[in-house]
Amino acid sequence: MPSSTAVTSLDYAESQTPTARLPLALFVAGPTCSGKSALAMMMADRLGGVVINADSMQIYRELRVLTARPSLDDEARVPHALYGVRPAAEPGNVAWWREAALGEMAEAHRRGLLPILCGGTGLYFSALRNGLSEIPPIDPDARAEARAALAILGPQALHSELAARDAETAAQIRPSDSQRVARAYEVLLSTGRGLASWRSHVTLPPPPWRFRAIHLDPPRAELHAIAARRFDAMLAAGAQDEVRALSEQGLDPALPAMRAHGVPELLAHSRGEMTLDTARNQAVTNTHHYIKRQTTWFRHHELADDGHMHTIHASIADLAQLSESGIADLTRFIREVG
Repeated sequence: MPSSTAVTSLDYAESQTPTARLPLALFVAGPTCSGKSALAMMMADRLGGVVINADSMQIYRELRVLTARPSLDDEARVPHALYGVRPAAEPGNVAWWREAALGEMAEAHRRGLLPILCGGTGLYFSALRNGLSEIPPIDPDARAEARAALAILGPQALHSELAARDAETAAQIRPSDSQRVARAYEVLLSTGRGLASWRSHVTLPPPPWRFRAIHLDPPRAELHAIAARRFDAMLAAGAQDEVRALSEQGLDPALPAMRAHGVPELLAHSRGEMTLDTARNQAVTNTHHYIKRQTTWFRHHELADDGHMHTIHASIADLAQLSESGIADLTRFIREVG
């Protein structure tokens, strides 16, 4: 396929079936360091698209370096949306992101652009494609009680308390995940029902869109090596200054932005609790654990309709050197109808 070939919104709409007449969106998904952003921009260049963030940490404006957000040059090269749009003091959640993403998708379609949702947060993709249970607003007193319990008991003990009252939800949360433990506990206190119970009843239905997906699944060892090199590059690019500025806001340590990979470790280093080498090694190890969880999630979830998910197992080096024929194959896969 010649590189000059342009694809317009009309290519996505033409079909005889009602399902295929729905507007099309593309997912570019995979674990941290798998080359998602580069591929999404390549597809946006080729197809005429806008890259929409589907990463729960890249929404925070204070964390450009530590969350490996697209650079200013990247943002100038192709349109981007939902990157750095919230302050760290205002936690985002999947319901907020879903509504914002649908708005950006509708705007892209209006402009004749392909929405390309790029990220590694599996829950975001699932909520967008499959719908979401809408949990009532949390009572501020319940939230305060949950945060106080977390501060006093710690995540492990609070998880045990949660398990005694809501075993189903507790079984889905790691005891060390303080943010999710506190969230589940405040939902239970405020509504009298556990998160698992709420999530079993979809109240925000799947949207009227077609979805295709490119799933990147490179070798785990390569991801680990790149994660280590990337964190070293982040340190050189000013990650410590970024964390220092975040610390000066005096934010609740349970906020999502304060739990981003590298933030707790560099905060501990800034307090003199560990050396920089120890902080670096611990952050890299935690990133490796996260990559494993992401890889497992994506391998066991179908992201697209009717099996329209293309998985790429190639190394990241090969992906970066994707040939013209390889790009053409991906383009044909995305443009298929029916």
